[in-house]
Amino acid sequence: MTALTLPSREWLRPKPSALPGFGLTLGFALSYLALIVLIPLAVLVWRASGLGLSGLWAVATTPRVRAALETSFYLSFAAALVNAVFGLVIAWILTRYRFPGRPLVDAMVDLPFALPTAVAGIALAAIYASNGWVGSIVEALTGLKIAFTPRGIFVALVFIGLPFVVRTVQPVLMDLDREVEEASATLGAGRLQTVLRVILPALVPAILTGFALAFARAVGEYGSVIFIAGNMPFISEIAPLLIIVQLEEFNYAGATAIATVMLSISFLSLLVINLIQSWSRRRFGDV
Repeated sequence: MTALTLPSREWLRPKPSALPGFGLTLGFALSYLALIVLIPLAVLVWRASGLGLSGLWAVATTPRVRAALETSFYLSFAAALVNAVFGLVIAWILTRYRFPGRPLVDAMVDLPFALPTAVAGIALAAIYASNGWVGSIVEALTGLKIAFTPRGIFVALVFIGLPFVVRTVQPVLMDLDREVEEASATLGAGRLQTVLRVILPALVPAILTGFALAFARAVGEYGSVIFIAGNMPFISEIAPLLIIVQLEEFNYAGATAIATVMLSISFLSLLVINLIQSWSRRRFGDV
């Protein structure tokens, strides 16, 4: 009889690393995440739990709160979609073409990262107002106002979310092997077929990652939005502003409830996006 062999537990051990101290660094990382992320969120949920599920539902279904949540999430989703398309185009241009002023354009992509949100909001409101450079032209041609309407919120969310898509897709494009495109052309594929069947599948995980980052950033945006939104209840009021309003009225329970509802919706949205992203990596990872 042959002796039974137990399965090896080598996979349980951390792989050797150039930096020693796996236990210490893991403990530091978990402690840091707990102090900065988990504990504040847990306290928020704990404070909101005093209202109960019925109380949270009552706050979330209040007409003003529901309108603010719809404004925040719908416009954030729409802005993230636009950024996913145009961010891919900008990343493609910066990666595949050389032209005068390219370093300047590349640096301008990061401008929303460095620019204070209040400054961005004031600048956008001045440009897209009815008497602004862009706003006056758009209103004269189409009759539509941009600033102090939901359209202004959309413009601000596109502005702050664009760099996330560009900087996520750009490294993947730089690492994409040109020989694959040449092989596709050699086999008789046209440019459109090469883009749709060779290039785009390899970029899908990166595009979804940039979309998720832009969406998450837009949902919580406050500074650049309040200056161009108009902040009219039921029309252009965002959920973060409504939380500030509740706090100024000393309605801490209401503010906590709105924040918890936003946290729940954001978590579920990002969970769905991450599941789609994981599927796309398995589906297109070997393309």
